[in-house]
Amino acid sequence: MIDWINRQSRRVPPWLLYLVAPLPPIWFLYQGFTGALGVEPIRELEHKLGELGLQILIVVLAITPLRRFAGLNLLRFRRALGLISFFYIALHLLVWLVLDVQIPSQIWADIVKRPYITVGMLGFALMIPLALTSNNASVRKLGRAWRKLHSLTYPAVVLGAVHFVLLRKGFQIEPLLYLGAILLLLALRLKKRSFARLGALRAERG
Repeated sequence: MIDWINRQSRRVPPWLLYLVAPLPPIWFLYQGFTGALGVEPIRELEHKLGELGLQILIVVLAITPLRRFAGLNLLRFRRALGLISFFYIALHLLVWLVLDVQIPSQIWADIVKRPYITVGMLGFALMIPLALTSNNASVRKLGRAWRKLHSLTYPAVVLGAVHFVLLRKGFQIEPLLYLGAILLLLALRLKKRSFARLGALRAERG
């Protein structure tokens, strides 16, 4: 089954994801205009875009463990998914700025005074250099530094999950599940690095 999925995925060009990416926001807007987003459509639109961006970030984080432990190879889609996640989170921020708060002085006051907004803005700020350097030219120009720069993905996704937890307030299972999944995926990556370093030390001593 995994081999079949890998074969079929090789037939799907990554650029196709960029064509599909605008469809969820368009659907959410349609729901907002038709009243399907409830009594606070702007707030619901804002939350849906942010949550979708976080979900895709988790998928990006899961690609390497899926390849290592399950043999599922989706690496060719990782860059596209990362950029799409940034796109959704940027829209989430844009809805908050333009449709929700609107008043510039209030925007800054909220960033400073509300911890969940402070954390969310910090996570988004970390994603900006990742989005700007997600191209082949940057990979060639930065060399090894490109990998170090893109390790910012890890704190960015953790901050995104913490933002979600703080936003919901109180004990709510959904944002905690997101945070738990992210911490588990990061732990799997750290475990791999630890084993790699241990193997290197043994090779040096042996």
